[in-house]
Amino acid sequence: MDEPVRLRPIDLARAAGISTQQVRNHADEGLLPPTPRTASGYRVFTHHHQRALLTYRALYTAFGSHTSREIMHAVHAQDTDRALELIDTAHADLHRHRQALNQAGQALSAIAHRTQGAPTPPRGDLRIGETAAHLGVRTSALRVWEQAGLLTPQRDPTTGYRTYTPADVRLARIVHLLRQVGYPLPDIGPVLEQLRHSSDTSALNEALSQRSHDLLGRSRAMLTAAAHLHDHLTHT
Repeated sequence: MDEPVRLRPIDLARAAGISTQQVRNHADEGLLPPTPRTASGYRVFTHHHQRALLTYRALYTAFGSHTSREIMHAVHAQDTDRALELIDTAHADLHRHRQALNQAGQALSAIAHRTQGAPTPPRGDLRIGETAAHLGVRTSALRVWEQAGLLTPQRDPTTGYRTYTPADVRLARIVHLLRQVGYPLPDIGPVLEQLRHSSDTSALNEALSQRSHDLLGRSRAMLTAAAHLHDHLTHT
């Protein structure tokens, strides 16, 4: 255990690269160990609190707000099993994302090139409900994608209903697969634009590569967070 050297909020703030108010907020939210106060009401922070703060900030980067808070609350409740369970769950989720990305990459390549393994497109034009059922999505998703400018279905001149051609369905399937692997809607437009006008899949490959890079970054962040947590638990 450390000697009880007193640290000021500004000392913790500088170490974590945040404001002193954030340090106080984290203490009030139970993300730091209990913080005693002096007779005059000032908080008494130590290196133990600083380690906890750095651990939380690393967890936040790797796992996001909700999970990182749960982990720290479990640690302060001395429920290490729960904290490790949360971390294991996040790693399993990351692994599933990697598998989904690999599967989506294969499917997207087949669709883009219309090669063997690509899903069979529908015959003739489909209405929105039929298209949604064919893709396994909600009709609301197709409307959102249309509002984002990713799909441009025609309207039946008599009924006003949306109609999706086989080419529209192909593009919608690509949007669906990219969304399944967490690709942001605004970044999908250039991919589709390139596919609409040529067989060039460089934008599609770049999209998949960027998502793979993002997952790798998250994996490294998890490793860093685990090191911080191990250090904090070792000195608790």
